Amino acid sequence: MLAGIDYFIVIAYIIGMLLLGLYFKKFVNSSEDYFLGGKSLPFWAIGMSIVVSDIGALDFVGVSGQAYRYGISVGNFDWVGSVPAMLLAAFIFIPYFWRGGMYTIPEYLGRRYNQKVRTIASVTWILFFALDLGVLFWASAVLLNVLMGWPIWISILATAGVVGLYTYFGGITAVIMTDVVQFIIMFIGGFALVFLSLYEVGGWDNMVDKIATMGPEYRNHFDIIQPQDTKSPFPWTGILFGLTFVMANAYMIGNQSIVQRCLTAKNEWHAKASMIFGSALKMFIPILVLFPGLMAVVVHPGLEDGDQALPMMIKSILPPGLVGLMFAAFFAGLMSSVDSLLNSTATLFTKDIYEPFIKKGADDKHYLKVGQITTLVLLLIGVATSPISSDFPGIYVAIQTFMSYFQGPIFAILLLGIFWKRTTEWGGLSALVIGIGFAVYLNVFKEQFFTIEDPFLYISWWSFLLGFIINVVVSLLTKKHTEEQLKGLVFSSKILVENKKL
Repeated sequence: MLAGIDYFIVIAYIIGMLLLGLYFKKFVNSSEDYFLGGKSLPFWAIGMSIVVSDIGALDFVGVSGQAYRYGISVGNFDWVGSVPAMLLAAFIFIPYFWRGGMYTIPEYLGRRYNQKVRTIASVTWILFFALDLGVLFWASAVLLNVLMGWPIWISILATAGVVGLYTYFGGITAVIMTDVVQFIIMFIGGFALVFLSLYEVGGWDNMVDKIATMGPEYRNHFDIIQPQDTKSPFPWTGILFGLTFVMANAYMIGNQSIVQRCLTAKNEWHAKASMIFGSALKMFIPILVLFPGLMAVVVHPGLEDGDQALPMMIKSILPPGLVGLMFAAFFAGLMSSVDSLLNSTATLFTKDIYEPFIKKGADDKHYLKVGQITTLVLLLIGVATSPISSDFPGIYVAIQTFMSYFQGPIFAILLLGIFWKRTTEWGGLSALVIGIGFAVYLNVFKEQFFTIEDPFLYISWWSFLLGFIINVVVSLLTKKHTEEQLKGLVFSSKILVENKKL
């Protein structure tokens, strides 16, 4: 049972986030303020926001559980996966998006290819974000139900109310600046658990020695590179080809909720620096989320469900006060994920669907209001769809698998679009449509093609490769773009600065 101080910390945190977010309402006077923070934000705030929105309570519990079952190889998702991709984004892609005055990734694809590519990419991300929103609302409700004893629906409405209010009024500035506080809380709570757990097991060397004596199933627990025939979902081939080459790059370069933060930077230097700073912070994430699961092997051996490792460690290791802080850290991860999805989806709908197809040429205040109304509608959709998660326990995994359907093809057309001038609009459209179709086909018939149970890393790789090849072949057979059409859109050309000089 939680102590009174723990309840106080959690409630104070929720109220504090609401008030801080609402404070930034006064900075929102235009659609650029709402979607891009008026291009005024510093690199350190953006970097923290990128990291905290990418790691939520589900990741805390899930990654600790994976570490309990399989060892440190799960850390590859940050160490090998995220960091190189973030550096590639910082030095190549982000400067182009920022200087081009982009609001969304599909907007770049529309300029580089055609409106069809832009619309398909945007609709795909909108569907993914909308589905993800319901899952996150349900996860936050379960957390508050366990923690505070609140009924599920009260918990869902409380989360939606707090996050929805500050996202509706404050836009992306409120999202990023509340994320800064949530980042600090997450790191303090996470590291408190790591250090106290390390003390409990008698230090790192002692823990390694104890786990090594626990049986042959723990033989590879401290091997970051797993053999191809491993029973874990992290064989080195999947990590190298699926994660490092495709999914990590597609996520950090083609994900609206990540890149949109960098587009809020006050200048190009801050836009680049935000990704570089974020990549440095990312190096610490496996320590926060992976190490407690490893130490639970010693403290709580024989757990049937690895996902119980982290809750058990919190219950047995942390004193009153720090338990509340740790739950606040959990909630921080959830809230930052929800607010980023809300704002990014509103941006995609307003800029890629509403403005081109429903009402062109309206005044700026109109698009600001559309963005705010879209945020409210998304809140309602998220709340309404959240109970689906209770009917399908594997829906979180299903949504991550859904991401593997389209991330490979989208990254293929992004990569060729910026580096190869010969890529044509029909090459990009063919690669996107056929690549997504191929990924769906591989997943439906995965038992015939793959030996591991969850082959999403391999699906990402093969759909990327097919999309890449189709883009090249079709582009060589169709009419190429003129130099004027490519100005500011490919790596070898001078970047076009829209409407204003840097």
